[in-house]
Amino acid sequence: MTSARTSAGILLWRRRDGGIQVLLGHPGGPFFARKDAGAWSILKGEPSAGEDDLELLARREFEEETGQVPPEGATIDLGSVRQSGGKVVVCWAIEGDLDPETAVSNTFEIEWPPRSGRTQTFPEIDRVAWFEVDAARDAINRAQAAFLDRLEAALG
Repeated sequence: MTSARTSAGILLWRRRDGGIQVLLGHPGGPFFARKDAGAWSILKGEPSAGEDDLELLARREFEEETGQVPPEGATIDLGSVRQSGGKVVVCWAIEGDLDPETAVSNTFEIEWPPRSGRTQTFPEIDRVAWFEVDAARDAINRAQAAFLDRLEAALG
């Protein structure tokens, strides 16, 4: 059983130029518009009511946030981390490729600017990009950096 404070996601990875690259997403909307270092994330989301299969949730969220189905094949269970706000994030790594230019995220609506009475629509993820693992450590949410270490350990 999952709680409202649990998210599940996929860390897509590929080999390039003798190293490993990972695909991360930058949160959309006005709160993250000017944030970069530490703001990027694995592609993840929270379960809907009654949604208990976290790996299926991770696959659904990947598709919602990129507009593309995640690759089939072997997954690497990277376990979970607890972020500073208390949310637990569960992650699986999958080898694959994706052109960031083709990614299209789902959207959400909020009142913006606050107390304006106007509702605006923003993408959940405003962009995705490939990062060398060392660069990803600077870009990703601090707690999620553990996933990068676990991926490197799993790949040897």
